[in-house]
Amino acid sequence: MNLWRLSLAYLRHQKLTAGLNIALLALGSAIIVVLLLASTQLKNNLVHDAGGIDLVVGSKGSPLQLILSSVYHVDAPTGNIDLAEARRWSRHRLVDGAVPVALGDSVQGYRIVGTTPDYVALYDAKPAAGRLWTAPMEAVLGAQVAAATGLTPGDTFAGVHGFAASGHVHEDSLYHVVGVLAPTHSVIDRLALTDVRSVWALHRAHDHDHDHNHEHEHEHEHEHEEPADRATNAVTGDTPMPSIMDADFPATGRQITALLLLSDSPLASLTLPRLINRVSSLQAAAPVAEITRLLGLIGFGLDTLAAFAGLMIAAAALSVFVALYNALRARRVDLAIMRSLGASRGQLLRHILLEGQMLALGGVSLGLLIGHLVTEGLGLWLEDAQLFRLTGWAWQPAEWWLLSLAIGVGLLAALLPAIQAYRVDIAHTLASE
Repeated sequence: MNLWRLSLAYLRHQKLTAGLNIALLALGSAIIVVLLLASTQLKNNLVHDAGGIDLVVGSKGSPLQLILSSVYHVDAPTGNIDLAEARRWSRHRLVDGAVPVALGDSVQGYRIVGTTPDYVALYDAKPAAGRLWTAPMEAVLGAQVAAATGLTPGDTFAGVHGFAASGHVHEDSLYHVVGVLAPTHSVIDRLALTDVRSVWALHRAHDHDHDHNHEHEHEHEHEHEEPADRATNAVTGDTPMPSIMDADFPATGRQITALLLLSDSPLASLTLPRLINRVSSLQAAAPVAEITRLLGLIGFGLDTLAAFAGLMIAAAALSVFVALYNALRARRVDLAIMRSLGASRGQLLRHILLEGQMLALGGVSLGLLIGHLVTEGLGLWLEDAQLFRLTGWAWQPAEWWLLSLAIGVGLLAALLPAIQAYRVDIAHTLASE
């Protein structure tokens, strides 16, 4: 007697009931899979995108907003800070490195970040084509930006004021693409990088275009212009530029959006934020602390959804039990005939247990497939929205536990009906019919 074929034939005979049970199990399993994949990858992305940054120094405001805007580039900046003040903290004894960040423009919705080549080193990024920038108005594109815009080394583009796809276009000052970075699967893939002086030059020109005393201030600006800024339109990069973090670089009147601090000392993450927040007009926030807060807020909602999915699986298990129990009453004669034809009590027991297993494994397997497909769809949507990277083509070890859960659910739901099938009395059942 082939129990697999017999159990499958019975389930096909009860298509509607079996289909509803499988659908309920699949829906609960799919929700758990989506939550599992999304939460795990979100946490990994947040940690990876932090790039070893210990502290972010910026203007007063929300610490979480400061981290989201300056590290993950998914929020508006809290404001600008003076370069001189930022540079003061970059020289603190607990700081091993400092990377400036200047924001304000975008290209086709992707943010243009004014910074130094040290920013590229944070993510171990390497040029896949071309080179890094060596002069103002040179730009290096992240892999996702290059793919979306179609720009390659040698092309030019105009920045758009703000982070929206539409806005004031800096048509008079074009960026020259000199390189494209290889994919890193981090936030840098979604950025266009340039020198901080590029951002200063474009914003200064933008401010002049909206100033009623444009000509007078333009002349005054050139009287006090620093030599490094006269190279704003240079694109050859034949001579190295002085770093804006150098002590001899003039910082008066200069501003950046944030300063990313690196340190090998855990003491820095504990003492520097309090010190900076207390004695200066700036604020310091630790990405690790803000990530923990953010995941805590998100985790509550995810746990609620996971509990709801667990209730759905429990309801599905109860439904499978009711279906098998009710079906057993209608099949008592069939089971008695099977016994009279030579089937043992153990075979009847395994037959009912196998039906429960097939329903549970079928529902959870379908749920796994749906969950991965939904996650991949969310990942494509997030990619278009230029947010975190998410893929459904990944397998989490916890999904093996979900399959184990299916086996347990199938056994538990079919156990009582299987025991009753085991106890079928041939003579009494056939006589009553």
